[in-house]
Amino acid sequence: MPRPTRVVDGLNAALEAVLARHPEAYLLGEDIADPYGGAFGVTRGLSSRYPDRVLTTPISEGAIVGAAAGLALAGDIAIVEIMFGDFAALAFDNLVNFASKSVSMYGRRVPIRLVVRCPTGGNRGYGPTHSQSLQKHFLGVPELSVLEASPFHDATAVFEAMLARGGPCVFFEDKSLYAGPVHHEGRVDDLFRYEMAGSAPGTALVAVDGLTDPDCLIIAPGGMSARALAAARSLLMEEDIVCQLAVPAQLYPFDVGPVLPAVRAADLVCVVEESTAGGTWGAEVAHQVYSREWATLRRPVRLVHSLDSVIPSASHLEAAVLVQAADIHRVIAQELS
Repeated sequence: MPRPTRVVDGLNAALEAVLARHPEAYLLGEDIADPYGGAFGVTRGLSSRYPDRVLTTPISEGAIVGAAAGLALAGDIAIVEIMFGDFAALAFDNLVNFASKSVSMYGRRVPIRLVVRCPTGGNRGYGPTHSQSLQKHFLGVPELSVLEASPFHDATAVFEAMLARGGPCVFFEDKSLYAGPVHHEGRVDDLFRYEMAGSAPGTALVAVDGLTDPDCLIIAPGGMSARALAAARSLLMEEDIVCQLAVPAQLYPFDVGPVLPAVRAADLVCVVEESTAGGTWGAEVAHQVYSREWATLRRPVRLVHSLDSVIPSASHLEAAVLVQAADIHRVIAQELS
């Protein structure tokens, strides 16, 4: 099989690998069967090859996730596509009160191999109810893991890591990533290189080739990585500020260990996410950094969020509400000036 070149191709290959490796695996979701293959084409071709296990469902996120959680409780693997991640809110009860609790409330540990995929984020003009980043609403639930796709992580390995956990996972896929490239063999472009750190699925550490001792460490989930890299490039060229970027695949529980060496080296730590402020993943990261590195921090951890607003459909208004590369550049330049 040729190496995937786009994130959407990598996700498609990962789902096919799960179906091929695990005969007990099912994919469920609205319009995921061919010829449509899901709203963003992630499942295209899979129902033709696995017609009994790639199942198009009625439009009811609560029912889809409830059925999938039942399959997982019975010992199968269930992977759900929520057409737009905003509507994972309709499945909140089945995730928080059924799937996550079923792992440990029956007197013995019961593996619940359930993955709920959530296409998420804005910058596509889909408006207030189809553009949100709701990661923060799923943090802190015992046995429920939160992960996010990135262009640095091998999607097949990430899916295997999620299934190996034996607990339900919510997997966010920023829609802006789908058509973008998958990075391979430690190379991003002419300027940036990356390496993986930590246990699977790991954290990608991206740095300017040949430069050490960053002025700023940017910590961002996969959906923000392209904008964070664009900001790092402009900060280097225009401000002579060297940034390193850390992109974890697993947002919660978050493993702060891989980023601590860069935290100690940098003058500033900046956590960037597309959600609005308040009870966020970035706040959890900052808490862990403060708890471990209070004595070595040179400045307060800076959090960057989107504006406290609904997300407009008009592109110029949407761009003003959501975090862009220029916003990251401005915040870091101001902090280090």
